[in-house]
Amino acid sequence: MDGRLRDGEVVVGGDARQRFYDSSGYGRPLDAGNHIALSRVEAAYLLFKGDLDSVVRDAAEGRSGADGERMGFRAFLAAAGDEIATRFLVYADLRDRGFYLSPAREGWVEAPRAESDFVVYPRGKGPWDDEVLYRVRVVGERAAVPAADLGATVLAVVDEESEITYLETDRADLRGTSTVELPRDVSADLLDDRVLVWEPPERLHYLGFYGQPLDGRDPNRSVPGALQLSLVEAAFLATEGVLAVEGGPEAVRERGRAVEGERFDRRLRVYRALRERGVVPKTGFKFGADFRTYAEVESVDDLGHSECLVRVLPDDHAFAPRDLALDVRLAHGVRKRMIFALIGPNDGITSWLSVGRLTP
Repeated sequence: MDGRLRDGEVVVGGDARQRFYDSSGYGRPLDAGNHIALSRVEAAYLLFKGDLDSVVRDAAEGRSGADGERMGFRAFLAAAGDEIATRFLVYADLRDRGFYLSPAREGWVEAPRAESDFVVYPRGKGPWDDEVLYRVRVVGERAAVPAADLGATVLAVVDEESEITYLETDRADLRGTSTVELPRDVSADLLDDRVLVWEPPERLHYLGFYGQPLDGRDPNRSVPGALQLSLVEAAFLATEGVLAVEGGPEAVRERGRAVEGERFDRRLRVYRALRERGVVPKTGFKFGADFRTYAEVESVDDLGHSECLVRVLPDDHAFAPRDLALDVRLAHGVRKRMIFALIGPNDGITSWLSVGRLTP
């Protein structure tokens, strides 16, 4: 069975509808009898499997070749060039895993999305069913991926050895139950890149999990001595009227900007948002993140493991797939969820982006 390349699609006649679309979900039906249209990547896969003998190219198609040229898999893939190379690898992998999938384009699926290449259906389902399992975007390992394009999308990263890593991205909604009634006007000193509270109320650290005791975690002391706070913690508490620092909250914020630049304001915005959502953020430095988070903190004596790692980024950030995979691998290795807090130009949080490994 042959197909003909027309207007960027491969049209197949004969019993193509029954043979390819109805039985296996390839292509889309055309009005002309049993004809179907295959996308280039679908045609390449069928040529590769031997289910399609050749593709005949019109003179107007491609960069070379005369009308009537018959192309097998090798010639067809070479003629397409870089256009379908990585997408073919992902398409073939998902097909070999037992999934039906369609190109995410107008006329093939309802509500196509510009950031997706394929719509993948649940096993046992196909393009005739109104159910989508994944929307997949295909990129090479050296591509730049805008953060704004992620969320409700599976990123299929094809590395230089043609191995495929699937990363599931979604919009997260971090919520917790950690709340504590805070004291007012607690005297504190701004020293270098931290703030010290010499006589902290017990509930500030013990119940609210703010700061770290200067004398460490002495199990024999129910009330900590002096408490050291990070600049982001102190800026939040000073703004809330909890701390009384010379120069006021702005002095703490200015110190933060002096040591971190504009990144400090972004981190402070995320810190505040997490606290307002009942989530306790603590430094994520040892994990290479901005924060690690605790959804439930009743006391530091009964503290579980943190659930998430949060990295703060501007919402116009473009990920390098290699860096994204590194963050996700690290979070998975320490049994945490990787979250990216995306901050807009006015310091508003655009979205919380969750990214994790996926095995389809």
